[in-house]
Amino acid sequence: MNKKTVGFILGSIFGAATGVVAGLMLAPRSGAESRAMAADAMNDAWDSAVDTYERGAGVVTDKINDFRPTVDAKTDELRAKVDLARERMDQLRESLSDAVADASAQVQDAVTTVTDRVAAMADAPSEAGETAAEAVHVEVVDEDEIPEA
Repeated sequence: MNKKTVGFILGSIFGAATGVVAGLMLAPRSGAESRAMAADAMNDAWDSAVDTYERGAGVVTDKINDFRPTVDAKTDELRAKVDLARERMDQLRESLSDAVADASAQVQDAVTTVTDRVAAMADAPSEAGETAAEAVHVEVVDEDEIPEA
């Protein structure tokens, strides 16, 4: 806070205290009566403040209780979505792993086939003056075109 605000607050407190003292000194009642009236006024003010606080706390509690189910529902919804995403990722990971294993097996089979053909061509006599390497035919087959056994 700046100096002007602090000065205003202190001046207000000093002015209120001065007013209370002047009121007590110039009061038409005795000191005991004035103190009793002041105590009653303070008790009434305190009770009013407590009632206001309790009403406010009740309103806040009601608002929180009204809002909590919405938050819980959204939290549950987000958890379900995260679980579904994790499940889908596991499925994709498994599918990718299977596809890589299948492709690896196909490549290995193709390499074996080519190796066998090259070895067979190297041992076979050449026809019409072809060299063994020219007689080798390599065919790339798409996975969708492979007949199932």
